[in-house]
Amino acid sequence: MNSTEHAALTQPLSNEARVLYFLGLRPIADQQTGITAPLNYKQLIELLNGGDKQFTLGRQINSLIKELVACQLVELDPQSSLDKSFNGQPLHLPLLNNKQDDYPTLHLQWTPMKMGWQPHQSLFDDLAALVGIIDREYSQTELGEFIAYWMGRPEMQFSQFQWTQKFVFQLKQRRVASGSKNVQKVGTQWVAPKAGVEADDNAKQLVAKYSKKHNNNS
Repeated sequence: MNSTEHAALTQPLSNEARVLYFLGLRPIADQQTGITAPLNYKQLIELLNGGDKQFTLGRQINSLIKELVACQLVELDPQSSLDKSFNGQPLHLPLLNNKQDDYPTLHLQWTPMKMGWQPHQSLFDDLAALVGIIDREYSQTELGEFIAYWMGRPEMQFSQFQWTQKFVFQLKQRRVASGSKNVQKVGTQWVAPKAGVEADDNAKQLVAKYSKKHNNNS
């Protein structure tokens, strides 16, 4: 849960609405788009009831969704109406993918490097863009070398933000260094060739030479 969601959930809101959002809607939502899977009212009613039978009707679920809409935790399609059931339909959770809002929380815990570490993806993308990395795809070898290097220094502890930042800087250094055969230079950076065949200058000269020779002999 990010801080924007937390702030919204601390507004005047019934605990049942909080349970519906946090345990009923959030787990079935796409982390990138914030779109939930189609709602199943029967499952949601069972989740909200627990050991009692407080919830029995779909309109009770709609009442909770209305609370969440008022707190901007749920966003409805302009053509939707709270007077109709949302059973079998998806909802949009607009605060779920507020990725930059989470960045300060990535500074809260400091840890040494661990086997299986992965950079925080959205932070990686943003930092790579900030430092001007052209080719943002990295190999498992590049990631493994980074992990192996820092696992050998267990006394060094950094936050997830800082580990991701260090990995981005290492990739930037690799991109501006020469020496790899399977790369091509774009500006000041060396990047892996993309799919497709591109002739180098020598090949282009040979093609032009023999094309001219062929035309002269014709």
